[in-house]
Amino acid sequence: MTDLPRWMQHLGERAAAPDFHRWREMVTAAGGCTHPIRLVGSSSTVDTTTGEVLATYDTADEPTGYLLTACGNRRASRCESCARVYADDTFHLIRSGLAGGRDVPESVAAHPRVFATFTAPSFGPVHSRSLSRDGRTRPCHPRDNGPTCLSRHQEDDPKLGQAIDPDTYDYAGAVLWNHHAAELWHVFTVYLRRQLAEHLAVPRSKLNDHLRAEYAKVAEYQSRGLVHFHAVVRLDGPNGPAEHPPFGITADDLTSAITTAARSATVALPGRTLRWGKQLDIRPITTDAGWTDKRVARYIAKYATKGAEAAGTVNRPLRNIQHLDRIRGLTPHARRMIEACWAESTHYPRLRDWAHMLGYGGHFSTKSRRYSTTLTTIRRDRADHRATQARDSAGLPPLPDHTDRFGTWQVIGTGYKTTAEETWAEHIREQRRAG
Repeated sequence: MTDLPRWMQHLGERAAAPDFHRWREMVTAAGGCTHPIRLVGSSSTVDTTTGEVLATYDTADEPTGYLLTACGNRRASRCESCARVYADDTFHLIRSGLAGGRDVPESVAAHPRVFATFTAPSFGPVHSRSLSRDGRTRPCHPRDNGPTCLSRHQEDDPKLGQAIDPDTYDYAGAVLWNHHAAELWHVFTVYLRRQLAEHLAVPRSKLNDHLRAEYAKVAEYQSRGLVHFHAVVRLDGPNGPAEHPPFGITADDLTSAITTAARSATVALPGRTLRWGKQLDIRPITTDAGWTDKRVARYIAKYATKGAEAAGTVNRPLRNIQHLDRIRGLTPHARRMIEACWAESTHYPRLRDWAHMLGYGGHFSTKSRRYSTTLTTIRRDRADHRATQARDSAGLPPLPDHTDRFGTWQVIGTGYKTTAEETWAEHIREQRRAG
């Protein structure tokens, strides 16, 4: 063994350790998480009707002395395995609100539903790529006045999304738009209710007695560093998804209401007014072809695991901006937006906290309360299913329906202790990808 490279010796030594088999089981259960959490503590499973303790667990009994659990990070750039689980959960959450399932009846598929994309306005021309009808790449910005670019960019051109003329680009406006995008969405939902009430000829305060508008959305960064929202909007009756909305209201009516509400929604700031961009794409969700419930759910789930790094920035908070030159992968455009966040933080203090996100501090995935089930419910069901599987494999009877878990836990560390453990975890991730 001494003739082997040192890193291979370390792998063998870790595999020969007495706790390796159990350690590997925990890493596998965590999906090969890139940065797992190490916990110590204990828990008890109790029958809530009788008070009987049905099972106990204590990390003191573990060969490792601790329990490994997945980090749960949704971003693929931070943890691919946890992001994959998050995407799967998001897919089921979105689809249950379109096709039914879990807490939603299947009849919801007959409700008016649309898939809408809300974009940011322009704050200056950026390098872009578009195709003509015959599939040829058009020149980037062949303008007679203002910044021009006649290049025919390829898909992997690093210039895409970068400002053509950084000195005239409105970086302050861009980061302020990101910073208030969630507020602009809220204003839009208020105007949407107004439009629907007007369509039904009822007072706005009485709209919930006739109809409810439910939604689920995800934020995505464009290459120019601005977020846009992909949203599912659905109309229900007054009692929620189990009830059809008033007779006669259609997906076309919903599209019209969304269009008017989006054009009307604004957020006023000192010296500027924020609004949605001119590009508003609204498509009906169908059951057989085109934008089906499965296609929409898959599309939204894909973007739920992406972050601002897709726009050329970093995926961690910044304590200062004195050493931006040392950050790998940071594009000139993203750097200017980060600097704009720092400059505007004198008026908007939270901008500095979200400079690494180019000003956006909102949630990436949100939904209205009655749209469908929740991620918490999905995760609890998965945990219960795995617990049932574990009891089956151990030859134990299933737990009664009325049980609860009580425990005390403490975080003692994150990540793997050695390079050998990281290598073994990567091997486990590869096995999961392959099988």
